[in-house]
Amino acid sequence: MATSVKLLLKNKPRSDFTYPIILQVIKDGKAKVISTGISCNKSDWTGQELKRTHTNFQKRNLILMNIKQRALKIIDDFIEEGIDFTLNDFEKIFKGDKQNSRITVFEHFQDVIQRMKLSNRLGNAKSYHDTCNSFFKFHSDRDLTFKGLKVTLLEKYEAYLRNRNNQDSGIAFKMRALRALYNSAIRNGIVSNDHYPFDKYKISKLKGKGIKRALTRDEVKRIIDADLSDRPDLINTKNYFVFSYFVRGINWIDMLKLKKDNIQDDYIVYIRSKTKTVFKVKILPPVKKILDYYLNQNSTTEYVFPILLRDDLTPMQIENRKQKTLKRFNKELKELAKVAKVAKNVTSYVIRHSYATNLKQLGVSIEKISQSMGHSSVEITNSYLKDFETEEIDLENEKLLNFKNYEK
Repeated sequence: MATSVKLLLKNKPRSDFTYPIILQVIKDGKAKVISTGISCNKSDWTGQELKRTHTNFQKRNLILMNIKQRALKIIDDFIEEGIDFTLNDFEKIFKGDKQNSRITVFEHFQDVIQRMKLSNRLGNAKSYHDTCNSFFKFHSDRDLTFKGLKVTLLEKYEAYLRNRNNQDSGIAFKMRALRALYNSAIRNGIVSNDHYPFDKYKISKLKGKGIKRALTRDEVKRIIDADLSDRPDLINTKNYFVFSYFVRGINWIDMLKLKKDNIQDDYIVYIRSKTKTVFKVKILPPVKKILDYYLNQNSTTEYVFPILLRDDLTPMQIENRKQKTLKRFNKELKELAKVAKVAKNVTSYVIRHSYATNLKQLGVSIEKISQSMGHSSVEITNSYLKDFETEEIDLENEKLLNFKNYEK
């Protein structure tokens, strides 16, 4: 149920016969009322704001508007994080909790992880759990406050990770988790924005290194045409590769959760796990062939692919199964690449990366590619296409060699 926020007059007047203006928040049929500290005569209230007849109506309307906007922002932050909050959670943040300033980085990590688990955001919960373990293995003091999480400490943590052979992508992943945790602490009144370290410690410096190279269309075709007579153990791997590529680079989690009733006439219709957006993808001939192969196997489960083997798995069991099968899938993709004589490191991410890059090579606009992949912004799509842009520039640069009598 949607959450509503309104400014209202309280039914009962004060001793001076003015009516208190209250903020009313309704969620799941329950209401929470918070005083704004402002009151007025009934005749001075429009139902949404103060009339011009009220003394100092402009300043007080601005205060009321700021109160309402602050309430809406708190709710939007909860929704953005996928947290099914209570009205008490809302009130605690809206009013500010003096005890919050004593909450440590470790304690807030645990709180966020628990809320993610309750919201069935198990993949994110695991990522935060792994980052928390890594960080406090480096920094053993669990009484660390957010004010103590300074730029110098982040730089030392980066050096610690590098000494343990972490690549830029892995370091950036952990730093983004720490940044998100810090932003959550600011929203929850645990620390002020004045101490924010990520204005100076730039995670962006870690981008662009170790980029996974996309497969060309020829390399994709070689994998599709690969003869598996001697490697029947890779048949499922090849099928999953082809399916993911031709279903707009569908993620592994959405593949394994795909159900038979997601196949609707000539389309695959499903809700993407990461963004909760609805996808409707036309079934192309290679995809139909794969669907026919699995749907004719008389599986006893509701799932299309034999990855989740029972219908009654809990969200945590599905998450554990995802981690285990994705690791095996990426390992087998490398074997499949060898059979197809493709000399690149093929992973589930590379399939999605290749889909975007090859569409771009065919002249499809970045905006359409972004929409087809369900990206929240074109900037995300651009990050998929960095390799393509670099190779395009290299080709243009080689034109410098194409003139007569060039001497080395």
